[in-house]
Amino acid sequence: MKGRPFLAVLLVVALLTLGLGWGGWWLVWRRSPLQLQRQILTVPRAARFVPRQAPLSLFVFSDGEQPVNYARAVAPLRQRDAATRAVERLRDGAFAAAGLDYHDELAPWLAPEVALALFDTPDTPAGSGWLLILHSKDSEGARRFLQRFWQSRSLAGSGLQVSQYRGMGLISGRGALVGRDPVPLATALVEDDLVLLASGRTTLERALDVSQIDELNQAGLAALGEGVDRLGEGMALLVARSGALGPWLGLPSLDVGERGSGPLLIGALQPRGQELVLEGLLQRLPAAPAGAPSPAEPPLADQPSPADQRSSADQPADGSTALTSALIEGLGADSLSLALLRNPAALLAQPWLTPLLDTITQPPGGGPLPPLLAAKASGPLLVSMDSDGWLIGTSRTSPPLESLEAPLAAQGLIDAPLDIDGDNATVWTRLQVPVAASGRSAGGDELRASVVGWRQEREELAWWGSGLERLQHTNAHRGGGGGERQRQLASLGMPQAPLRWAMGREAAIALLGPWRPWTLLSSLAGDSLSRGVQGLAVAVEPDATPVRWIAQLQFGAEPHG
Repeated sequence: MKGRPFLAVLLVVALLTLGLGWGGWWLVWRRSPLQLQRQILTVPRAARFVPRQAPLSLFVFSDGEQPVNYARAVAPLRQRDAATRAVERLRDGAFAAAGLDYHDELAPWLAPEVALALFDTPDTPAGSGWLLILHSKDSEGARRFLQRFWQSRSLAGSGLQVSQYRGMGLISGRGALVGRDPVPLATALVEDDLVLLASGRTTLERALDVSQIDELNQAGLAALGEGVDRLGEGMALLVARSGALGPWLGLPSLDVGERGSGPLLIGALQPRGQELVLEGLLQRLPAAPAGAPSPAEPPLADQPSPADQRSSADQPADGSTALTSALIEGLGADSLSLALLRNPAALLAQPWLTPLLDTITQPPGGGPLPPLLAAKASGPLLVSMDSDGWLIGTSRTSPPLESLEAPLAAQGLIDAPLDIDGDNATVWTRLQVPVAASGRSAGGDELRASVVGWRQEREELAWWGSGLERLQHTNAHRGGGGGERQRQLASLGMPQAPLRWAMGREAAIALLGPWRPWTLLSSLAGDSLSRGVQGLAVAVEPDATPVRWIAQLQFGAEPHG
């Protein structure tokens, strides 16, 4: 009996220790930069001020320090300082584009959730107008910022205009950082902790107008809320309409028919270790009924979630699954890039996929065979690129050789059998007159045959390649299974996607280099962002409703030399 109080004390101490330990772990996790990997998506509070028809809006669910700390935490030890500086330059450049100095004006008070919207306005004839929405850690931070913001610009000679609009104080004028041309600016303080900074008074008044009517702002957009629920997690949310797909995102236009009001793209950016994962949904919006304030959005709630889609995608849809696996298993060693097209002819019928498919099926110096195979093959098609040329795998029966004879003959190609170490193949050659160094014909009656491509059968598969060196390399390295490129494809979690493409460092940089968002981000950072890129993997489900896509960008240590 006397031992019971002692046991009770031990129990209380144990419970207190456990509670303190759990509470300490929770506090550490809450403050950990790795929390960005598990950020739950929600409809942003700032979406209430973004017009529904804004071509492009971006919502970042972090402050200015969390991405920097995350990059420092996950970067390789030797690259930690470089990764930190790269993210810092990108952050500082993004705010500087709006005329703000992050360290002097924003760092002390900026809280998570930063929003940016881009749209055309009458008061910015030279370009697109913009709206920046900042959250303050406390009620005083926003007020101090606005006071110092306009005080510094007033001292710099900027004429200020103070007025009332919808019961709120608006300040407008022209401002700029030192050494830069002044630009029109307007600000407003909402609910003591929201700072609205716009490219002019007209832009700001429009934001305040739509905030009062749910049918006019993005917060009331049903498709946005349902898309957020489907995507689930992310540190940033992207919303884009047709007006931004080409000019801002560098994407081809999407044909939605005469009655459509244009596509709506919803994307989520999520860091995973040293990868950035961008997952998105693209849907077509029907035209608004007569008299309706805005286009109606088709519900997404009755569509399966991405997790459900991944689960159902694991179930074989047809015999092409086994054939696809055989193609990957029959592939040799690792390659620079590896693409899998489940039904290439059907994909080619999607005009908005044409630029991507052309890059895959029309390699530089590839000749007429790769695009012809993509157009004729009815089953899965594997395209591998390496330093010694291209390699394509198909079913042995699709496309049939008979369907290729006429178009290849029209290109001046001649087919002939070839035996290499007991392996039979069909080789296509083109007869050419030898050319001297001066550029003139070398003379004589001799013709030279150059190899344009070849075909070789292995069990139920047919392999096509670019030259004899590629054929010898393929025969010497059978059954490698694709290596790192195959692991990239598997990590996408979309095994039944009609289009999957994995790239190593060189191929990824070549694809990203001319892409408009990449060049824009590089210009904001003041340096190339390609140094740390290690790979890129993409998957698209163009027949899904809505269209689903995912891209994984891998970063790592920069190569030496």
